[in-house]
Amino acid sequence: MEYTILRVDLSKDKIWEEKVGEKVIKKYLGGRGLGVKILYEETEAGIDPFGEENRLIFMTGYATGTAVPLSGRFHVITKSPLTGGIGDSNCGGQFGPMLRFAGYEGIVVQGIAENPVYLYIEDGHAELRDASHLWGKGTWSTEDTLREELGKDINIVSIGPAGENKVMQAAIINDKHRAAGRTGVGAVMGSKKLKAIVVRRGKRKPEVHDEAKLKEAVENVRKIVRESPVTGEALPTYGTAVLVNIINETGGFPTRNFKTGVFEKANEISGEKIAETYLTGKKACWGCIVACGRVTKVETPPYQVDGEGPEYETAWSLGAMCGISDLAAVIKAHNLCDDLGMDPISFGSTVACAMELYENGKIPEEKLGGLKLEWGNPQTVVELAWRTAFRDGFGDEIAMGAKRLAEKYGMPDVAMHVKGLELPAYDPRAYKGHGLGYATSNRGGCHLRAYLIAPEVLGIPEKLDPLTPEGKAQWVKIFQDLFCIVDSMVVCKFITFAVGAEELLSVTNPITGWDWNVDEFMKAGERIYNLERLYINREGFDGKDDTLPKRLLEEPMPEGAAKGHVVELDKMLEEFYKIRGWVNGKPTEEKLRELDIP
Repeated sequence: MEYTILRVDLSKDKIWEEKVGEKVIKKYLGGRGLGVKILYEETEAGIDPFGEENRLIFMTGYATGTAVPLSGRFHVITKSPLTGGIGDSNCGGQFGPMLRFAGYEGIVVQGIAENPVYLYIEDGHAELRDASHLWGKGTWSTEDTLREELGKDINIVSIGPAGENKVMQAAIINDKHRAAGRTGVGAVMGSKKLKAIVVRRGKRKPEVHDEAKLKEAVENVRKIVRESPVTGEALPTYGTAVLVNIINETGGFPTRNFKTGVFEKANEISGEKIAETYLTGKKACWGCIVACGRVTKVETPPYQVDGEGPEYETAWSLGAMCGISDLAAVIKAHNLCDDLGMDPISFGSTVACAMELYENGKIPEEKLGGLKLEWGNPQTVVELAWRTAFRDGFGDEIAMGAKRLAEKYGMPDVAMHVKGLELPAYDPRAYKGHGLGYATSNRGGCHLRAYLIAPEVLGIPEKLDPLTPEGKAQWVKIFQDLFCIVDSMVVCKFITFAVGAEELLSVTNPITGWDWNVDEFMKAGERIYNLERLYINREGFDGKDDTLPKRLLEEPMPEGAAKGHVVELDKMLEEFYKIRGWVNGKPTEEKLRELDIP
């Protein structure tokens, strides 16, 4: 087995191919794992995320585009301008499989183009083309224009004005509504003046060692996924926003910048409410049998929009986080983020941070240009989406991200972030293990490095008490290592609501021809997590950064199922480091030798 990687140097206007052999693939799998290996080996500590030296890496894995369910994804890896650490983001849609069909497992971009360009790929051929006529357009208009010029049978990833203007929350958008959203990857793409990548499907078929064994394993996985109450019923019926009421009832739905974990109007922005009001259809990514995507339409002024969403995270970040219960406004703001190319988690969290700063008298009225920055104002998130993407007026300050914004106005503790990345839609005072996952995440405030909501709330693979810190360190390590595998294969994490490492290995061995056991498989995930940790250690992160916002450590939850609770992080962290073989947030030499990390 080998991968073909497309190399692009925008400064030199040069394109070439590179092969990655099986020895490397066995160590780092693909996707997230291979991406961090390339970033770690090819960049120096302290580089400018917007400089020529930074790499912007698009990577698939051995499962992408195969018969494996939920395998229609790709991974983006770079140095994050938002955090200064590892920037990586995962995206669905069609692009990942189409890239493999066109002849490549990945693309590594370096340098900076003199003028805006897009990369065109067709059946093993690639070239750079002028994108001056696309610069300034939103992602929707960019996709429409390219399809008018090149035909319908293409797939596109692109940035909008937010990426062009190096907004720290900028995302990369695929299929108009699928986003590689987190850590500011779109800003790096904008800094390189790379407007889009266009792929026309080729004739290449992903390599599979044993088709018959893979077919048998796939049939079993499909059966398990379809019979799961989460992937077979809840997500197909209500989408990811099915979680709104569940998380609110368990007391961990962050409201008004994590002041509480209970939103009094949660049902108004829930998956059930979306289904009753604005839902017009469902949508699936390539190869997906879950179809969690929501197609929605708002017809009444002032928030008319024909698009998709919201997801659970955007119903929260553009809703409860800002005290907003107007579902139409949330849908409008969600779609604006897609079109403008922004991560709604970081954007909404930064707006909420600004609202609390304003509440405390830190932001003067003259800064706001007529904006009403009070909790619950639906027009604010809609208007600020535009202003942020174009860095207009106060939007230029939202574009800094919550950490920099709060520091500027002298209240750093009101920024709800870890390592510079804004926290997502779960208050860890209600889910202690999930809080440890946040604190020890290599990319910062992230729910998808270790989704302890699965055992602590949903009882998958077994039910844990969410309000106790005991025993959570081992669970966090297992989830972190497993999710490294999932992101490197590359398949959707939703598959883990139904299957575990054994089922993932059952499709891995027939594709690759390996004869691995589960321990060897999980060791690959552990190796990837530790290499990421080495990268952020090199950038200056250590144990002092494996923490949570002071509010979550010191201010007891004021109401709900988790009333009176804080996160007892220190005890969990001590146990976690011991299990990981880390000291002060750094892997020991012994651990690195064990994992064969140079």
